[in-house]
Amino acid sequence: MEPVNLKRLAQELKLSVATVSRALNNSSSTSPATKARVVAMASKLKYEPNPHASSLRRHTSKTIGVILPEVANPFFSLVVNGIEEVARDQNYHVLLYLTHDNYEREVAITRLLVGGRIDGVLMSVASASQDFTHLDLLRERNIPTVFFDRVYDGLHTAQVTTDNCDSSYAATGHLIDNGCRTIAHLAVSNSLYIGRARTRGYAAALHDNRIPFDDELVRYAQPSQRQDVAMIQGLLQRRPDIDGIFASVESLAMSSYEACQNLGLSIVTAIKIIAFSNLEIATFLSPPLTTITNQRTLWAKPPPGYCLTQSWKTRRFQPATAWN
Repeated sequence: MEPVNLKRLAQELKLSVATVSRALNNSSSTSPATKARVVAMASKLKYEPNPHASSLRRHTSKTIGVILPEVANPFFSLVVNGIEEVARDQNYHVLLYLTHDNYEREVAITRLLVGGRIDGVLMSVASASQDFTHLDLLRERNIPTVFFDRVYDGLHTAQVTTDNCDSSYAATGHLIDNGCRTIAHLAVSNSLYIGRARTRGYAAALHDNRIPFDDELVRYAQPSQRQDVAMIQGLLQRRPDIDGIFASVESLAMSSYEACQNLGLSIVTAIKIIAFSNLEIATFLSPPLTTITNQRTLWAKPPPGYCLTQSWKTRRFQPATAWN
């Protein structure tokens, strides 16, 4: 059986297509009696509206594009759940795209979305990104854009971020308070705001505790976990005096655990590790991983002054009892 469309409804009711459409959309220009007739006939014929056709008429798609660097990270999994929950409540669809932290992939996805029909973009940029000119296309096409976690400062738009500097200061201070004096910082990227802010907090904590900043102790994430492990092992072999590691992302914390295991270094006794992480099993690692966890806060309707503020601004420590 052919699906019933507006034209068929109009023929059955001997009304114009425009009148039927207004009635189904509860327009005030249509009388209650006409609305009742149209709704009754639509129910009788099992009429189902075509959302794509409606979107074309309104020049909207009710679709939001979400660009993520990865989903293996529990933080981004939580983000996706939150986005989908709010979007569904507002009758929006979500299209999810993964860059796999690859710059070329990010460029291709951005151009794809700019060329398609979406109502807005939610994005966390890839850590490998150096040139952000492709993101200017979003502004040129007037596509509403919100950055979260890993942001691009060159596009002046809403951002949802952690208080990276303050949290990193606290994390580094936690290591210092527990006796660490030679602390390595494993950063996600120097080209991203999140990387620079977390390094800034680390450096400030060292300064305030009269510990000299050492460039050799700051290392950046590699393209793969295997390379991360090799990088960390090499650093620990060159600098056996390292007694603490502050990892800016949980993948670098996991690589630190593996590197220490490979080198026979006892975590807690020989070296202490703290990291940003939403990993639920962090407390079950051996030994447990001390983490700074982003608290989940969702707003279906942002409060006044939301633009350029923070939603994950509450820091929650999950300390490893073995060394706290």
